[in-house]
Amino acid sequence: MPDACTFCRIVRGEAEADRVFENDHVVAILDRRPLFPGHVLVLPRGHHETLADLPPREIDPLFGLVRRLAIAIEAALGADGSFVALNNRVSQSVPHLHVHVVPRRRGDGLKGFFWPRHAYPSDEARREIAARIAQALLA
Repeated sequence: MPDACTFCRIVRGEAEADRVFENDHVVAILDRRPLFPGHVLVLPRGHHETLADLPPREIDPLFGLVRRLAIAIEAALGADGSFVALNNRVSQSVPHLHVHVVPRRRGDGLKGFFWPRHAYPSDEARREIAARIAQALLA
């Protein structure tokens, strides 16, 4: 898969991308189809399809850069904040782990576009979901 992976090709320098940052662990590039100008993708250099596949030693380099970019994007672009997102399988356009860091401005129209919210049907249903997740963390 890494030979055919678009992001692996970018990491190796075989495909063009506007690089914002790179080191031995991660590469950050501008998204070619951004939600807003300044939308950055942070990629681990190794081919890992989902967050669950990312080796523990790579978590800090990846999310450390995500944090730094969230701060830098606000400063560089005068953004009011940022949106940070990661898809695992569903809605993952390229099957290579990547984190989106998107500049946000109040009233930019993104609210509600991604997040149709629904209340739990009952307090009992909410507690049952919380318990199931807590139990899975112990596995």
